Order: sequence, then structure tokens, then C-alpha cells
Amino acid sequence: MTLVNSSSLPKTADVVILGAGVMGTSIAFHLSKRKAGKIVVIDKDHVGRGGSGRSSGLIRMHYSFPAEVEFALISLRMFQNWQEVVGTPGDFRRTGFVRIVHPNETARLKLNVEMQRGLGATVELIDKTQLRELQPDWNVDDVELGAYEPDSGYGDGAGAAGDFLSAARDMGTIYASRTQATALHIHDNCVCGVVTDKGAISSPMVIAATGPWTRPLLQEAGYDLPIECEYHQVAILRNASDMKGGGCACIDSVTATYFRSDAHDKFLVGDFYGKRPVDPDNFPQRASDESLEEIIERACRRVPNLEEAEVMRGVTGVYDMTPDSRPLLGEIPGIRGLHLCAGFSGMGFKISPAIGLVMSELVLDGKASSVDIGPFRPSRFAENAPIKAEYEYVDD
Repeated sequence: MTLVNSSSLPKTADVVILGAGVMGTSIAFHLSKRKAGKIVVIDKDHVGRGGSGRSSGLIRMHYSFPAEVEFALISLRMFQNWQEVVGTPGDFRRTGFVRIVHPNETARLKLNVEMQRGLGATVELIDKTQLRELQPDWNVDDVELGAYEPDSGYGDGAGAAGDFLSAARDMGTIYASRTQATALHIHDNCVCGVVTDKGAISSPMVIAATGPWTRPLLQEAGYDLPIECEYHQVAILRNASDMKGGGCACIDSVTATYFRSDAHDKFLVGDFYGKRPVDPDNFPQRASDESLEEIIERACRRVPNLEEAEVMRGVTGVYDMTPDSRPLLGEIPGIRGLHLCAGFSGMGFKISPAIGLVMSELVLDGKASSVDIGPFRPSRFAENAPIKAEYEYVDD
């Protein structure tokens, strides 16, 4: 394992990765596996302490854009085989997953499930009778059809980031925590390294996996990104005495909530929508009682027994949102060697294993081969080419 004191950073690197969340550490892991040279990961805090440590952790295949399904499928295989792939037990919990859409979007649900199955996802359409048998705690009177994934579930964002980083360090990656990147060194339209509060590192390749902190960093380099920070709150409840533990995870458009079990005796409920703008360095660390009550009240329409559940705590966090709610992946136009991996809009954890893979392919081979990431290019908004899925839901 390669250790480094952040007060004595290496002077040079073949690749510098900014950010030690699930994205930065996944990239470091995949680059290390391919022996990409001297890799340095730096983070302003500690591994997994940003958005990764506050993730709700859902793992599901249901997307309306095919490339995102491909990311999810690659990632699921890694989550399922974490010990063999990463070398640690991992924390993937297989609970099953259900997607419920607005009644007028059932036709889109059918078409998206057909697309997902064509790409290899294990998913089926189930009616309200089947869903009631699967989840007797739920009120499904208003559900015509749902999409059910038996192999999906949830995991742990901070744990995954820590596992990726530990494996990368065992392969020689250098990690510096509590090291703030203050500027990018750019010369003749090429990145030359990073300036930090602990010194400078020269490198011909820099990957910014800095989530909500990405926009100001790139602005300093003369490139403005359409990333906005959005504040979100999640409730953790202790199950009521008559609730069955370990049920399916769910994204429910009708109540505009998502929820899942949390171990065998707890329940997590989150909201579709957050508040903008928010400072990622200065946002409420405690969820408001009023907000949690409103989120839980909506979720109770689907899971009535939550009315008797005890609210244990709230979790707050910040999403790095893009205009089409999809990530920015690839080289920054006009700055050779500067790559971007940000803007995941709240869906990053579940696809992070695949994102690390495709970013390593892009950096080492000049092109991602596992999944076509061309549509996610950072220049797409300047080109007026946002991603639009063929059968997108109103709340995608």
C-alpha cells in the first residue's frame, strides 16, 4: 500500500485524480488494474466523505436512456462479485426493486422495460395483484403496472469508495487526503498539473471527479459548466412493529418519493426534488422536522404502516445537477488532458463501478469501449444537444 503525507506531495504524476468519492476511487482502481503509471488521488477531506457518504445507495437497472442501463448492468455485476473484483466483501444487499410511474406513463414503462430486457437486464412487468403479493405492506390500488427487478437492491457509497481506494493503493496508487486543489495549471491549451494548498503536482492528465465542487474549479480554468447544486433530505425510520423488514426498494413517481429497507428493522425515504441553489460547503447538516414530515406523509400513501414508524434521524446532502440530469463525461474541449467526471444528478453511486471503467478506457485508449459515452460529452449543452431519452418519464 502506498501512503503519502499530504504535506509532502509527489512533484509529478502520470494521472492526477481530484476527488476520493466513488467516482474518483473507481477511476483510480480501474487505472491501477491496467498499470497506468504513477496515479495520485487527492481529496479536500477524506475518502467517501462528500456525496458518496450521504448516498441513499439504491442499485437498480431502470433507466430510460440505454447507455445508463449499460452502466448499471456492468456495475451490478461488479457489486454482485465484489470480493472477486475488488478484494473485499462489499455491502451489496439484494432486496429487489420496483419502479412505479404515473398512470399515464404506463406505455412508456412497457417500452423502457422492453429496451432494458434487450440490453440484458433481468426485469419484468407485474400488475397490482402480483405487486400486492410481493409487497403486502404497500397500497397499490392505483398501480396498473410496475417494473420489478429481482436482482437489484442497495449498497453503501462510503464503503464502496473506501474499498476501491484501498485496492488501488495496494496496486501503487498514491492518496493524499485533506489536500485542496486550488487551481489547474494549463499551458498552450493543455493541462500540465494541479496546484494545491500543499504544493503543486505536474501531470499531463488530470481527471476532475469533484461533484458539487467542479464548477468553480473549472471556472478558474476558463471553462464554465452548467452544474447547479441542489439540497436534498432523507428520513431514516425504525419500522413499525407490524412491518415486514427487508422489502423491495422503490422509485415511485405517484408519491414523488423513493424508499428502501435499511437492514432488517429500518426504512429510508427520500424525495425526488430538492432546493437550489445551495453552497456545498455550507448547507444544513440537520434535516428539518417539517421537511421530513412532508416526505414521510407522501410515502405513507404507498406504505401506510410508515404512519406508525419512528423517525430516527435525517440525512442531508447535495446533488451536482446538470440541465438534463445526466453526467458530464469526457475531455474538456480545448484543454487537452483535462477530463471531467461530474454532474451525476443524484444517480452516481449505482453506476460508479462502470464509470471508473469507461473513464479508464477513455484516458488510456482514447475512447470508451464498454459503453459509448459520446452523448455525455461536456460540450453537449454548448452544442444544444442535451440527452433526451426516447421514452423519458416526466420526472426523469
